[in-house]
Amino acid sequence: MKNILIVEDDIAIHNLIKELLIKENYNVLSSYSGTEALFIIEKENVDLILLDLMLPGLNGEEVVKKVNGIPIIVISAKIAYEDKVNVLLQGANDYITKPFSSEELLARIKVQLRINEKEGKNGKLKYKELELNEDSHILNIGESKVHLTKTECAIFKQLLLTPKNVITKTKLLDLISDYTLDCDENSLKVHISNIRRKIRKVTNKEYIESVWGIGFKICE
Repeated sequence: MKNILIVEDDIAIHNLIKELLIKENYNVLSSYSGTEALFIIEKENVDLILLDLMLPGLNGEEVVKKVNGIPIIVISAKIAYEDKVNVLLQGANDYITKPFSSEELLARIKVQLRINEKEGKNGKLKYKELELNEDSHILNIGESKVHLTKTECAIFKQLLLTPKNVITKTKLLDLISDYTLDCDENSLKVHISNIRRKIRKVTNKEYIESVWGIGFKICE
């Protein structure tokens, strides 16, 4: 049973989401502040976080910055494009605006929790000093580890499969369509930027090259 952490201070919305998840046989963990959420993450095995942004004390944006390796779906009343882009750049996997439909929320949760269908698969891709573990979503660069989201892992996987070739944006979006419901060219750029930021944080190097007007490739 998957453990989903709800981080929402509005009790009515919190209970609505909790009831919905329980009906779908998820195990629910509850938090009503950002600080409490980080405490739970340290103590419990959390598979996915549903996160409000406007929280008492430590806000949702700060929580996103401090969490690694756990998929985060932001559920917020903030509808501005800038808010969505910023929180995705900071590390969130998906963003839903309030009010939302139960069907959409459950679909997005299933996308983030979808596991590799081929059990027993090694799930590792190597190119030079890069090694991507598809099962854990960890990119090893020498002795350094980079924790990727599922969508980021899917993107980097496609780049590693043909490291010397440029993949067009359109083709890349098609290849990762199973991992996200609504990834478009703008959100693809956000995910690429997020991967670059995570890699720079541990290596100070660039591994993804943008080919202007075409797409992306692994740097030579």
